[in-house]
Amino acid sequence: MRAIEVSEYGDSDVLEPVDREKPDPGPGEVRIAVEAAGINFADVMQRRGQYPGGPEPPYVPGMEAAGTIDAAGEGVDLEVGDPVVAMVSGGGYAEYVTADAQTLFPIPEAMGFAEAAGFPIQFLTAHACLFEWGGLEAGERVLIQAAAGGVGTAAVQLASRAGAEVFGTASSAEKLELAADLGCDHPIDYTEEEFAAVIDEETDGEGVDLVLESVGDDVFERSLDALAHFGRLVTYGVASGVPAEVSNRRLLFENKRVIGFHLGQAAQRDPDRVMRAVPDLTEGLASGDLEVIVGESFPLVEAAAAHQYIEDRKSSGKVVLRP
Repeated sequence: MRAIEVSEYGDSDVLEPVDREKPDPGPGEVRIAVEAAGINFADVMQRRGQYPGGPEPPYVPGMEAAGTIDAAGEGVDLEVGDPVVAMVSGGGYAEYVTADAQTLFPIPEAMGFAEAAGFPIQFLTAHACLFEWGGLEAGERVLIQAAAGGVGTAAVQLASRAGAEVFGTASSAEKLELAADLGCDHPIDYTEEEFAAVIDEETDGEGVDLVLESVGDDVFERSLDALAHFGRLVTYGVASGVPAEVSNRRLLFENKRVIGFHLGQAAQRDPDRVMRAVPDLTEGLASGDLEVIVGESFPLVEAAAAHQYIEDRKSSGKVVLRP
């Protein structure tokens, strides 16, 4: 089978097409004939060697894969040919991947494989950060960093649907328009405006109740500036590659909370808390109330170009690979 391999840590050009043996499913597993694989920024960080506990080269990246069941291992009561999407620990950038049957999600009838590949990680992350960890309630204000990205587009829709007042940052007029169309009340071009100052003006100095922060570096500190007293900041990524530090004295005197979230660790340690959102999310996607935004689709062999596209900040929504 054709797969993409990270030969060594480095820039996007370390992603190379290779031929590998088709994997066989073990007990409790299925093999998926992949139609679309989702790209996550965690894949980029793993490739750079910046992801704590990440795989060592050579390895096949990819945490989301959508396709049809090609084979089933012992103890699996699923049919060959069933359309599914899976969260996997790796191996998604390939024509075939094996997955634990318990990590599978059925694909709603009206949803294509590309959209399905963008569902699990971004919507589960967005929902958990907003509600399970962030405690967002109707009428509150929320700031979503990278509002036109994969998790961002999901978070904007979910927050708007919940009755929150949504602020969102993005880097171009096109991305800001996308965020606004999805329900962002206050799109902010962070390349032209200081988002904390905009929020201060728009809220009469009060700030927002919740921030979803995935960048790190000084964006983290400025996100705290935008946060109201007694507000919460949920941090779930370090897209800048520079981890942020926070002063406990600042949290103490400003009565602010910082909460960390990592989907993989959370799903492993408290799966019920993460996965109980699935029925509502699936129903919302099936009805059209929610939408997976697929920005670009690249052939599998162009995985390096797809990674570079994301790193150059050209992407909106989800970027997927098609074998």
